This record gives sequence, C-alpha cells and structure tokens, in this order.
Amino acid sequence: MSERSLVERIGDHVHGFLRDLNDQGLRVPVPRQRVFLQAIEAAGPRDATHLYWLGAATLTASPEDLEVYSPTFERWFGAVPARPVRERESPDDETPAPRGQGDEAPFTAATGGEAGLKASYSEHQRRPVFGPASEDERAVLSLLRRELPGAVPTVRSRRRRPGRRGPWIDLARACRESWRGHGEIVALPRRTRPRRQRRVLLLIDVSGSMKQHSAAYLRLAHAVVGRLDRAEVFTFGTRLTRVTEPLRARDVDTAVGSLSEVVLDAEGGTRIGVALQEFLSNPRHVTVARGALVIVLSDGLERGDCRPMEAAVRRLSLLSHRLLWWSPLACDPAYRPVTRGMSAVLGSVDALAGVRDLRTAYAQVQTLGRE
Repeated sequence: MSERSLVERIGDHVHGFLRDLNDQGLRVPVPRQRVFLQAIEAAGPRDATHLYWLGAATLTASPEDLEVYSPTFERWFGAVPARPVRERESPDDETPAPRGQGDEAPFTAATGGEAGLKASYSEHQRRPVFGPASEDERAVLSLLRRELPGAVPTVRSRRRRPGRRGPWIDLARACRESWRGHGEIVALPRRTRPRRQRRVLLLIDVSGSMKQHSAAYLRLAHAVVGRLDRAEVFTFGTRLTRVTEPLRARDVDTAVGSLSEVVLDAEGGTRIGVALQEFLSNPRHVTVARGALVIVLSDGLERGDCRPMEAAVRRLSLLSHRLLWWSPLACDPAYRPVTRGMSAVLGSVDALAGVRDLRTAYAQVQTLGRE
C-alpha cells in the first residue's frame, strides 16, 4: 500500500471517529476538532494510549463528555487506558500538595521577581475551596452594588415606551384618552426609546497563576449578577464554564462556595486562546458578547502558540461595545505587558488596568462611572 493511500485511510478513520462522537451525543465544536487534528499532527501519537489522552484533552470538557468519549474511542481504536484515581483533598488538610506542571508560583505585585512570566497548560480536576468573605470585603461589596448601575454604559432600547417627550405619537393612548374627553384630544401623548444598561460579560481566569485572586473576582461577579439586569459570567482555565446561575444565590458565600462543584479546572493550567475560541464558537455566547461591556480578569499568561488567543481577543473586541482587561500584574507601577500573549492582544483591548482585589475593582468601577 502506498504512503498516500495509507494517510488517506487513517484520515478517513479519524474523521469517522469524530462523526461517531457527534452521533453518540458528544457534539464537539469544529474549532476543538481542528485542535485535536493539529495535536495529532504535532505530537505524532506513539500508541493508542497516547492518542486517547490527546483526544480526551481536546475533545471533552466534562466528566459526562468523557463517559461518551471512552466507549466510542474503544470501538474505533481498541482498549481504553485506565483512568488515574485521585484522592480527594480535604479542605482541613494543611499539608501542601507537591508542585506539578499546572501549579503556578503565586504573584504578589509588591514582590516582583519572575512571577507573572510563566504559565502552564496542564489540565487536572480539583475542587477549589473558597473561604468566607471578610467584613472588609462585604463592606466593599456593598459599595460595589451601589456603584454598578450608574457605571455600566447605556444604549437606546429598541422598544418604544410611553414618555413625556419623544418623536413618536402614541396613537393608542391618544384614542383611549379621547374617549374620556368625549372625542376631544387635549394633548398628544408621546412614545420614546428609553435608555437601558448594556449587557455585561465577565470572563474570569481561575488558573493556577490566578489562585490568589480568583475568590475576589468571583465575589465581584456575584455583585454584578445580583445588581445588573443583564450580566453573564464565565470562568476559564483549561476549559470554559458558565457560572451565572450559581452566582444568583442571595448570599455571597453560598454563591461562591457552590462553584466548587461547578468549576473543575481551578488552580490548574492556562489555555486562554482555546477557552475564548470555545466561547466564540457558540452562537448563543456570541449573542451575549455583541454590544456588551466585556471585562476579562486575567494575567494574560498563555503557553504555546498565542495566535489563537490573539485572534479570539480581536474578534471579541469587534463584537463588544468595550473590551477591558483587568490584570493583577498591572497593579505594579513597573509592570509592562511584555509577555507574548499580552503584547499580542494589547492592540485589541480598549483599556488595561490593575485589579487584584475588591478594593482595586471598586476603583475601576468608579472610573467606568466617570467615563
């Protein structure tokens, strides 16, 4: 058999496997299928086990996806390797876990050093533990809830409402009032398009390099969801997770604490470009971003090829009303966006600001209100 015919048969086999995944209910977006094929080309799988984990890392996004992926893979490529068993970590266990590829050195703006220039793309599942908010944080949250409605930019509603002034005559109301006045129209009622808040979209980085700030960012998101009419929140590390509904709980500690059952990639690696492309591949998510105030809370540290991140941020900028990037690294006056990822997306971002806790977030919200 010639080499070309062999390559064609292998390609048909892989594409058949992807079609079977779709038939079994695992609908993988085209960008992620492309990443899977690029991973095969770049890594050159040594055996079926290697190919299995390449597919698991690129084609699945949850344990439920893996339950569909594994038997389908076994039908097409043979035996499935045993999944590693991880011991669940107890929140009370203060023994530090050994540092792996996905554990990042925590960054503190006052310390400087090499932190803030490294990231990882390793993926592992662990349940993060978010402690209760302090009294100071609760006080700042109260200030944020009061400030947020006036800080969000507005847009003219497409629906017309009754108003004291307006370019349109409200004929229905004029007819109703004329009945009361025995056919006399005393004044012409008007209709107008009132202003309404724009959508707000928060994209929160929960990777290992952001673990010191993730809890504060999620508490900020709770205030945004509870106070604004139209707000959506997603987290990303090695995958994308929508967390809007859990954050609707009234108490901030209850809402943020419940995310430990939802956000399974916290304190792990970083794949910003892949997560943002997954967001943009979903038409419903694109509708959320169109014309919205989009705020990305991340240090912008990306591993590997930064072109997917650059392309995704550029498209997100074109869709949104404004795209803001809030980074804990930018709190340091000496910070410069010299990493490949941040330097690539800087031209697509409307503003880069420093936010590392609720106090600095409140200062940025006040800046939005003045603008």
